[in-house]
Amino acid sequence: MLTSPHLIDAILLLTVVEGIVLRRWRQVSARVVWGMLLPGMFLLLALRAALAGAAWPWVPTALTGALVAHGCELWTRFRR
Repeated sequence: MLTSPHLIDAILLLTVVEGIVLRRWRQVSARVVWGMLLPGMFLLLALRAALAGAAWPWVPTALTGALVAHGCELWTRFRR
């Protein structure tokens, strides 16, 4: 069970639910929610690709997405 890619799917789903909760009940802007959650979601996608035995380009692509998303989030945070 712990090495199943389906566990990562469940975590990704819970992350989306967390974003919805933050957006609706805590009145956090969509840009802030995406900035907080997107890098972690890309890391989860990289883990899922590795566990599922996907073709090798998927893992570095997801890791690059996490790096770019994190860099954009830091840039917007320090720009204020």
